[in-house]
Amino acid sequence: MLVTDPRNVALFVLLVAAAVADVRHQRIPNRLTLGGLAFGLAYSTVEPFWGGHGFLWSLAGAGVGFAVLFPLWLLHLTGAGDVKLMAMAGSLLGLHAVPLALVGTFAAGGVCAILYALRHGTLRVMLGNVMRILHLGGIAVTAGLPVRIATTDPGSVGRLPYGVPIALGTITTTVAAHFGFL
Repeated sequence: MLVTDPRNVALFVLLVAAAVADVRHQRIPNRLTLGGLAFGLAYSTVEPFWGGHGFLWSLAGAGVGFAVLFPLWLLHLTGAGDVKLMAMAGSLLGLHAVPLALVGTFAAGGVCAILYALRHGTLRVMLGNVMRILHLGGIAVTAGLPVRIATTDPGSVGRLPYGVPIALGTITTTVAAHFGFL
């Protein structure tokens, strides 16, 4: 069922294409994200997920994917294409699987960020930035200030194309869940 379900085939192809586009051009095309989102919603209407969950289940998956990454976009920690890509993945995965894909995405993002920082010799700066954001973000929340004030550009170590961790984390968790590892 992993490669016989058109949702999974579309998901894997679109995620890889988005990751490649993000690495090459630093943007994820709307035709990939919005086209995949439309396919996920339409296909789930015609062929519901297990348990008879259809369009609304797919829409809820897209909503969760969008809702989790949207605040990161507001803080300028990710791009709009990344938010739309996770929404697209959610529409193809459905509400039951998108939380696991998000965990996989964030885990892959952490590993990719560390590897990126090691490759560019900026690990110490990156870890300092993380500590600053956590510390000042906590102070801002306690003081009732907007978190964005505390987290504005502490000194960038570079731009990680987040389409790559989204693809790696989502594909890995989908395959692992299919084979019973998760």
